Amino acid sequence: MATATYEYKVRDKSGSMKTGTLDAESPSQVAAKLKQMGYAPISITQANAGMSKEIRIPGFGKPKVKLKDLAVFSRQFATMINSGLSLLRALNILTEQTENKELARILGEVRNDIETGNSLSASMGKHPEVFPPLMVNMTRAGEVGGFLDSVMMQIAANYEAEVKLRGKVKAAMTYPVVVFCIAILAVVGMLLFIVPTFAGLFKTLGGTLPLPTRILVMLSHGLKVGIIPLIILAIGGKVVWGKVKRDQRVRDVVDPMKLKIPVFGELFRKIALTRFARNLGTMMASGVPILQSLDIVAETTGNVVLERATRAVQESVRTGESLSRPLTEHPVFPPMVVQMMAVGEDTGALDTMLHKIAEFYDQEVEATTESLTALIEPLMIAFLGGIVGSMIVALYMPIFKIFDLIK
Repeated sequence: MATATYEYKVRDKSGSMKTGTLDAESPSQVAAKLKQMGYAPISITQANAGMSKEIRIPGFGKPKVKLKDLAVFSRQFATMINSGLSLLRALNILTEQTENKELARILGEVRNDIETGNSLSASMGKHPEVFPPLMVNMTRAGEVGGFLDSVMMQIAANYEAEVKLRGKVKAAMTYPVVVFCIAILAVVGMLLFIVPTFAGLFKTLGGTLPLPTRILVMLSHGLKVGIIPLIILAIGGKVVWGKVKRDQRVRDVVDPMKLKIPVFGELFRKIALTRFARNLGTMMASGVPILQSLDIVAETTGNVVLERATRAVQESVRTGESLSRPLTEHPVFPPMVVQMMAVGEDTGALDTMLHKIAEFYDQEVEATTESLTALIEPLMIAFLGGIVGSMIVALYMPIFKIFDLIK
């Protein structure tokens, strides 16, 4: 049965009137929740009952909660808790002021769960599509240790660094992607509108066209017939890839290939190492047990090669080995990372050392993306110029041939 939002009026134990909203499957379920909370229900009505239901297009209707939204939420939540506000009061404020409607809705459900006696981490754990395991487990550690505000600050710092990292990668990839799209549009435009005009001219001239020109005319005719199927195929391919890219069998093939791509492979490895070090350091600083931390960190690296290596390290640690020694068996971890972690273990400051590793690779990613942008820019200009220039030369070759015959 689908849940709905119900507005209620109740009286508390002191006799004061209170109003609010709850999400439930039926009014009777709302009444039961309110009684558990110690309230006497007066009226329960479904919110927006008279309004038409929202129409959603599949894949577009439901807003997503982005990492940036979680970073902002964590920072604001930590500030409020540190200022002495209660959990419920802080969540009430965030539910009202959060811009992302989906996150606001989920925060309302978390608040309602806490009102019924659940812990914050347990309530967040009911929404794994919004709150990642790393966030839920760190919150649980903060609740147990009594330092929830500092844990939320660590989560905020972690996610802000991840948002910044993704921004650097997007900035590096934006230019080549834009130039590549322009190249495709230029080629398609010439094949659909310019080449057919020249083809008509070539037909009136008669004779045999040069091979490059014949290939160009053939591509133009083929594109006219196949443009619609190609568009459908491209859209279908994008939809299918969106569904299968997280499939384990696909990742087992794609992720190792990512690390072997010239130039970009090293960038992907540095990004994965940054996530590994930052997430593990943040969880250990929050008091999450090492085995549980490794289990969660394995899922957040973003690459199956590093995930497998982390799982193997977890099994070694489970048998009593140190954390750094098993890392030497996996080439994906550079010697510098292994040595710094070994020093961190010896000095009892592993979390601090992991954060230093993350900062180092953050700088490495930034330097790599800047050098990639500087390298790719002239290459993409040459690529675009080469394609368009080759097509123009192929179009004018028959005209040059006519001039040679006249001479």
